[in-house]
Amino acid sequence: MKSGYFGPNAMFAPWALWQQMAQIAWDSQAVIAMRTAGLMGLVHQDAGEPQRMVQEKADAANEAMTAALRAAARGARADQVVSAALRPYRRRTKANARRLSKSS
Repeated sequence: MKSGYFGPNAMFAPWALWQQMAQIAWDSQAVIAMRTAGLMGLVHQDAGEPQRMVQEKADAANEAMTAALRAAARGARADQVVSAALRPYRRRTKANARRLSKSS
């Protein structure tokens, strides 16, 4: 069977999106906890972390919008467009969790 709108990939798309969002949520909670501890002075944190925290939100939103628009322009399915939009957030939350856990 061809992997178009009714193929096996499309059938498991909701599960893949849920998994992607769950991992982002898990890592986001860890990042929030580590940053909060840093802002409270409980762990060492770079002086530029609050600025970085704000700037990365705008950068991630810009990357997500660009990725979603590119996927939609290629004629991707809706789940593929959402997945493309989530990828920049996933990459950033994963990198932040890794970076902040090393510094604490």
